Amino acid sequence: MFPILISICIIGTGNGLLTTAVSLHLSNPDVDPRVVQIVLTAFPAGFLAGCLVTRSLIAKLGHQRTFLLVSLLAALATAGFTLTIFMPVWVGLRLMNGLSMAALFIVSESWINLYADQRNRGIYFALYMLMTSLAVLCGQLMIEVAGPHSPHLFLLATMTIVAGLVYCRLVAAHWPVLPAWEPQSDPLTIAPARQRYSLWKLAVLAPVTILGVFQAGMTNMNVFAMTPIYGVRIGLSATTTVALITTFSIGGMLAQAPMGWLSDRLDRRLMLLVQGGVAALLCAGIVWSGHRYVPLLFVLFFAYGATTLTIYPVAIAFANSQIESRHMVSASGGLLLLYSIGNVMTPGLAAGLMEHVAPQALFVMLGSGAALVAIAASFNLMRRHTVIPASSGSSCVTSGVNE
Repeated sequence: MFPILISICIIGTGNGLLTTAVSLHLSNPDVDPRVVQIVLTAFPAGFLAGCLVTRSLIAKLGHQRTFLLVSLLAALATAGFTLTIFMPVWVGLRLMNGLSMAALFIVSESWINLYADQRNRGIYFALYMLMTSLAVLCGQLMIEVAGPHSPHLFLLATMTIVAGLVYCRLVAAHWPVLPAWEPQSDPLTIAPARQRYSLWKLAVLAPVTILGVFQAGMTNMNVFAMTPIYGVRIGLSATTTVALITTFSIGGMLAQAPMGWLSDRLDRRLMLLVQGGVAALLCAGIVWSGHRYVPLLFVLFFAYGATTLTIYPVAIAFANSQIESRHMVSASGGLLLLYSIGNVMTPGLAAGLMEHVAPQALFVMLGSGAALVAIAASFNLMRRHTVIPASSGSSCVTSGVNE
């Protein structure tokens, strides 16, 4: 289990380094702003595509071989940046990066959910989230060490992803068998797993998961992409704004393991109710504090990161405790698709609100999303015995299961 998580962390570090390196290169005034927008949009577009195709790849190849295949694709796409600065090629490379990272996340999350059970699913998923958070942090630290203008950033990113691929192939070579998904299994065993589990079915069964995942995609993208603009507009220095984002990330990273441990012992619906409510209150505090009480702002950002960045793993663990294992890959793909929609759609809305209302509208929007998670959790708590058909011809799943 842990070698797989380490592989994810290494590959994620390379991808985080690459993303920042691409952004640094595109910040050159000589690059056409329209080209910048197209290149930056290519990654989420590829991510969306990866959410759509990965389920069939896993059904044909199994988790491990799919992981190795898309890791190789990520390494090749990253290596392409060392060979050319021709922007149309970069668009294709970023599409490949987005597709491969979406596939890696779906493989990892669905495999963890199939491997885990009710007693440890929360802590395993928290460890997975901890590794992805650590990867983002390590990627930025590598850039600091190499220098933001180093000509070797793309080569360093390629070497890091290749190291993750080699580690997965040699050290984490023997994944525990998941009979319902390994290609060696009987085709009749695999066939039911190919049935789609739509987001609509999951929305009826666990609306708190749908809103929690969308809120996570919205929060992650907007905090990292829009907070620098927010900081400038309320009068914070660039150094303070960057430190606030780092504080937010550290809060989320440190909270993953404790929240995962709690989610295996408490009712996850109740946890999501508390997390959503507290995150909404913290957003209100950030709006009120502004630039007047900067030390308090750091405390609020740390607590907000610890609260909101742990909603996603708890929501996913709750959903997977309610559905049959054969639907987990399909459900994971759909949820990551929803997450990526939150990534793609909401920054434009946030920018419009900040431009036409006030900079603080960013955290009003994020707080509203967190409040909706709390409302959905209350709805799930009130439903004690609603039975939803998992799929045609399959057994039924009870949504009011106490955990």
